Amino acid sequence: MSFASLGLIEPLLRNLQDLNYQTPTPVQAKAIPAVLSSKDVMAAAQTGTGKTAGFALPLLQRLVQHGPAVSSNRARVLVLVPTRELAEQVLQSFVEYGKGLDLRFLAAYGGVSINPQMMKLRKGVDVLVATPGRLLDLNRQNAVQFDQVQTLVLDEADRMLDLGFSRELNAVFAALPTQRQTLLFSATFTDDIRTMAAGILRSPVNISVSPPNTTASKIKQWVVTVDKKNKPDLFMHLVAENNWEHALVFVKTRTGVDYLAAMLDDAGYSVDTIHGDKPQPARLRALERFKTGEVNMLVATDVAARGLDIDDLPLVINVDLPIVAQDYVHRIGRTGRAGASGVAVSLVCADEAPLLAAIEALIQKTLPREEEPGFEAEHRVPQTSAAGELIKKPKKPKKPKVPQAGPAVKQASGQKPRPQGGESKRKPAAQPQRTAAPEKSVNPSGIQLTSTNPFSTQKPRSKPASKPAAGSRKPAARSAGGRGKR
Repeated sequence: MSFASLGLIEPLLRNLQDLNYQTPTPVQAKAIPAVLSSKDVMAAAQTGTGKTAGFALPLLQRLVQHGPAVSSNRARVLVLVPTRELAEQVLQSFVEYGKGLDLRFLAAYGGVSINPQMMKLRKGVDVLVATPGRLLDLNRQNAVQFDQVQTLVLDEADRMLDLGFSRELNAVFAALPTQRQTLLFSATFTDDIRTMAAGILRSPVNISVSPPNTTASKIKQWVVTVDKKNKPDLFMHLVAENNWEHALVFVKTRTGVDYLAAMLDDAGYSVDTIHGDKPQPARLRALERFKTGEVNMLVATDVAARGLDIDDLPLVINVDLPIVAQDYVHRIGRTGRAGASGVAVSLVCADEAPLLAAIEALIQKTLPREEEPGFEAEHRVPQTSAAGELIKKPKKPKKPKVPQAGPAVKQASGQKPRPQGGESKRKPAAQPQRTAAPEKSVNPSGIQLTSTNPFSTQKPRSKPASKPAAGSRKPAARSAGGRGKR
């Protein structure tokens, strides 16, 4: 099958040839004819299957072939996405596929000034890619109206619900024309997604190119068990031992991202970071440096799990497992894209056993486990069943308690017997432990970091309050000007 056989026009075919697109992927082969025929679509396709081209190519063709021209502060195609990164990726796809066509495109999202986006909307745009929050902000300021929207696309709809955009989505649905085409693309389909789809889709064409919630078959996945406090050292050991030189590394917290980035920088790796506290221009710059090879290691939180289109990414490392099981699918989907092979390794501690079980239940696959010599876990990570349930070890039978012999006779006066050997009943006061002030280092982005390991579960002990001995005098209160009287 060729793209020409799907009914695409010559300008689009030339652009696909320039991009070295040979044959359509399964989701493209099914989605393109359905979109061209103005039908609603509900497509379940895992990350990396080419779903963006599946809706972008036919929509570009319809925009060229069917008027009218877009008016001021209007859009003809509206694409809703969950994150800024995905908005930029989808916009870039429209620009590449629509090269040479007389069409205008815009991506609108928060975290950057709204004024340039409002200025571009004054002339009207054919395709507006937006996050729900920023789209409603533009609408409230009359910068964009929805009366000319012909097609609504929901990309990564499950992620939008995960991020709490349900209220914003309902507001957008209420403001759009009822007579429109609606396309819903998602890697996973929950009950909430199906409920939402039932309310906005009209006799949709259902497309599923892989079993629900599965990971790419060409991605080699395995788990290395380790204690939480040893994760950073094991991570650095594995990177050096396996000569890993280009990897996307996922960590749960911003502090963990900065800590690992500092370790990699100290070891001589070129590294950059992406997390929620980083300004959008800095995120895009970090991604571009990673894609061009200027940076070897990109350390990120889940904000980068979706919307990163990186060619030839060989390796994804999960230093922390995601809290939401579906995010694992999207994390490792950064590798093994478009038929390529890839590797995904996860460092798992005992606390993360329920998260691992949830992931295995979702992908319907038990991940093989390994232990790295020198990093064996003291706290055992429970085994999981094929259904993703934790297998608990049978409890050892308790030993029967042996009654301890007490003093035979109490003193006649009713007092408790004194301890023998002249031992004092009073315990010695605990010596307070001093916690050294953490050293500060600087990561490649110039962020000050503490050397305290954020992966460690140990907390510095607070100074114990000393109690006055029974019968001792209360020390005299000190005056404001100096010592009190003795």
